Order: sequence, then structure tokens, then C-alpha cells
Amino acid sequence: MPVTRRAATGGLAAALIARSVAAQAGTITLVVPTAPAGTTDFAARLLAEPLSRQLGQTVVVENKAGANGALGTQDVARARPDGTRLLVQYSGYHVGSPAIVPNIGYDVRRDFAPVSLLLDAPQVIFLHPSVPAGSVAEFIAYAKANPGVLNYASSGIGSLQHLGSELLRLRTGTEMTHVPYRGTGPATQDLISGRVQMMMTTPPPLMPFVREGKLKALAITARERSPALPEVPTLTESGLPDLEVVGWFAVFAPAATPAPVLARLVEGCNAVVSTPEFRRRAEEQGAVIRVMQPAEIQARVNRELDEWIRVVREAPITPD
Repeated sequence: MPVTRRAATGGLAAALIARSVAAQAGTITLVVPTAPAGTTDFAARLLAEPLSRQLGQTVVVENKAGANGALGTQDVARARPDGTRLLVQYSGYHVGSPAIVPNIGYDVRRDFAPVSLLLDAPQVIFLHPSVPAGSVAEFIAYAKANPGVLNYASSGIGSLQHLGSELLRLRTGTEMTHVPYRGTGPATQDLISGRVQMMMTTPPPLMPFVREGKLKALAITARERSPALPEVPTLTESGLPDLEVVGWFAVFAPAATPAPVLARLVEGCNAVVSTPEFRRRAEEQGAVIRVMQPAEIQARVNRELDEWIRVVREAPITPD
């Protein structure tokens, strides 16, 4: 009896699901497209151990940095869709870099299946103490009086640090020079030393330096103040109500991951994110917890990608 196309296709899908179910007994690898340290790595390690307990599987973190996040992101986009290789992703790489580099090697609208939102991390404008500004208004006035004098750091071209700072520059009519680094770590070191004077980034890596008085936290780029920095005003309170920059960190699987496998991962990750311990540890670092379903995450990806494409054109920003 001849095999119909429908039967063959159904058999292939069934085989894929069977392999995926069998793979669930193995190790899950959370691929982090950055070097160790930094908020993406923090988010992955915050998830790994409790997710292992939740699913009854070993969960490990693998740092695969390179090409401004593209190396690790491409790795998961091309991985076997069996639920054992997942991406813990930073929004700057997911919606920022593709806005600048159209042929980046992955398509965030088609190559990934959203699993879970781990952290919302509003950006904070950090200044070196040498900058004579104690408010956003004073900072803008100083920047306008000294065009081109201020340098701002980022973890790389296309990062949310870069795009958010460009949005700030555009909306305030100021002139600042972008100094890209290979990661938040080296950028932070030069900010502390005063080689650069400003960086807009997520709070966790820089919180200790604010407490030690080595940096100033000028404003938070979200609608509400951060529980970790309750004394730091929002940009809305500072006179810039239309400027909001919130980084996020989420889990993605390869796009063709079978629905039953994906559903198990969604349930497991969201269960972990909903625990008081996960929330406590995240909020201590200035992050915000908000459970989102896969369709909501993808809608956010699509919306923010469109927004950053507009900023890139307006700035303008080029890959080099």
C-alpha cells in the first residue's frame, strides 16, 4: 500500500515527539549568549537549579559568547528541537541587534518558540561621580553646555544599552559619544574609573558600586520606581514621560519544538518564576518579576523589534 504524504508527515511528527519525550530524561542545557557575570548569566543561574527540581532533570548553564550575542543565539536557533537546548536571552540581542544587522543569522519572528519571561530589568542611567549632575535636568543641561564631551558606554553595538542611550540622546537633543565594549564587565570598569561618564544598563551588575559610592544612579527608565533603588526617580518623574527602556530576559526554544514538550517547559519555567524565592532574589538585584505566556512574549518581541528599527533609522546607527 503506498504511503500518502499526510501519513508520512504525520509519522515524522510522531517520531519527533517520541524522540523529544525520550530526551526529557536527559540534560537540559541553558545556552547563555554572553560571558559569565552580567544579568543574562544571573537569570540563567537563578533558573537552573529550581527548574531541575521542578522537571526532575539535570539543568546546566553553558556560556557561549561571541559576535555580540549572535553565536549563542544562532546555536539554539539551529539546535535539534527536542527541548534539551534552550536559549536564555537578553532583549538587546533579541530585538536590538537584529534591528541594526538585518542578516544577523537568526530571525526572531520565525526561529524561536517563546517559553517564559524570567526578568524585566528596567535600565538605570548611571553616572561617574565626576559628572556635576544630581538630576536628569542637570545632566541634560550639562550635556547641552558641553556637546561631545560626555562619553557613554555600552556592552556593544546594538545592545539595549546602546539603543536606549541613543534614544535618550535623540529625545533630549544632546550630543554624546558612544564607546562600545565587549560586554558589561569591561564597560563597568571604565565607567568606575571615569574613562567614560555614563552608562544606561540593568541594575544588577552595578548595584554594589552605587552602594559603595563609586557610581551615581540618576534615573530609572521604567514607569515605576525600583524596589531595589526606591530613592531613584523615574524618567517620567524627571520630565521625560515618553522615554521608557526596559530590558528583559527570557527563555526560548527552537521554533519546531513539539507542542507537548514546549508546554511542559512553559509550565516548569513559569512555576519557578512564580516562587517567592525566585522573586526575592531577582528583586534584590533590581529586577521585576512578571509571568507572561508565550503569545504575549512573542507579541512583545515583534513590537519592540519594530520600535528599535525606527530608532536605528532615526539615529542613524550602523553595524560598524
